[in-house]
Amino acid sequence: MKVEKIKPVPKYIVERVRRYDKENLTCAPGHTRFYSYLTKNDGELVKVTVAVKNHYKQWLYKQVAVHGLNSKECFVKDMVFYYIAGYQVGWYEQGLQKSERWYESTAWGSSEDKYFDPFAPIVNREYLDKFPEYKYSAVNLYRGVDILKYLRYYEQYPQIEYLMKAGLGGYAFSTQILKEIGKNKRFCKWLMKNRAEIMQNGYYVDVILRAFRTNKPIADLQAYKKYRMQLSKETELKELRTFFKNDLEKFVLYIRSQNTNPYSYRDYLRACNYLGLDMSMDKNRYPHDFKRWHDIRIDEYSTAKALKDEQERKAFYDKFSAVASKYLGLEYDKKSVYIAIIAQKPSDLTREGDELHHCVGRMGYDQKFAREESLIFFIRTKEQPDVPFVTIEYSPKQKKVLQCYGDHDSKPDDCVMEFVNKKWLPYANRKIKQLAA
Repeated sequence: MKVEKIKPVPKYIVERVRRYDKENLTCAPGHTRFYSYLTKNDGELVKVTVAVKNHYKQWLYKQVAVHGLNSKECFVKDMVFYYIAGYQVGWYEQGLQKSERWYESTAWGSSEDKYFDPFAPIVNREYLDKFPEYKYSAVNLYRGVDILKYLRYYEQYPQIEYLMKAGLGGYAFSTQILKEIGKNKRFCKWLMKNRAEIMQNGYYVDVILRAFRTNKPIADLQAYKKYRMQLSKETELKELRTFFKNDLEKFVLYIRSQNTNPYSYRDYLRACNYLGLDMSMDKNRYPHDFKRWHDIRIDEYSTAKALKDEQERKAFYDKFSAVASKYLGLEYDKKSVYIAIIAQKPSDLTREGDELHHCVGRMGYDQKFAREESLIFFIRTKEQPDVPFVTIEYSPKQKKVLQCYGDHDSKPDDCVMEFVNKKWLPYANRKIKQLAA
């Protein structure tokens, strides 16, 4: 094709584009749309892309690209591509802009054929009837817009006709399948035998070829590939990738046969590992009735974990109580309107926090208490010794008050602070020295 051979859009094509645009307009009228038509340029079949746009009551159109069947370059005019915005068209020549865009020109430019080819429905497919060499190409069955790509494939792989007529047009551009059809009649027979299943399920190309070469069920291989992709991507299934590293295919076939999924098996595996079962044994690795054994192991896991949690909770409570007993001598109940008492159990911290609206019942203060990192004392009035008033966090190692707060993390009044710093703290530090001695 030659740039000087580019002709204006024929009137009948303009009318077709206008009609097609009116019938199929799906975006806002102010947006640019693209359509295409087939014609010849210097004897070569070409596809001309036309941009259209509405401006008030005007309907505007212009040629923006020309792609040839056998050309390595295309011609482009007044169009640019942005990765975010997509294809943009300048309309200075049509009076829609005050100045030209940087990519606009009165002359056609050139680029690689693979560029400047937006989605553009073809309005005159019947034009191909003028080319007897494509009579048996089955191009009439091709519903896409990349006609030139289809014809290029047909010239290289005439067997594309076989795929189209078999209803397998979705694989028309698969060179692997086209090559296999061209060299293996047995593959053609296999395709025809399985085409209904392939058409219905849209199998991967490599799955189709592997099923043919291994004579394995195509549905099983498709499932294996999907699960393998899922296992390789999802971090939640990492342990399954490791566990079934050497027999992943067997695992996929197993969960398919058991009508389950990787996540259910992951939960089953975690339960079995917690229970200390030997997962190298097939009876544990691949139980004959997965749902039944999944439920059994999950129940056993829940019971065992609850028992362990209870034991750990009891052990923690005992440790907390032992620390409270150790530092019981730091409690203060002498001549003052206030008293200082030590927390006896974790639930005391929870109640204190709930009543005074602060976080002593959360944020790990019970753990710090059990480790003797800091102790929690409650400042109460003698008149109401059971009513939460002020909370103290005290460090036995540093021998100082770390925090002292009342309701809603408020700072206690001067009387309370004087009791804490002048009476209780010196008393508590003396007791700590005695304990150390």
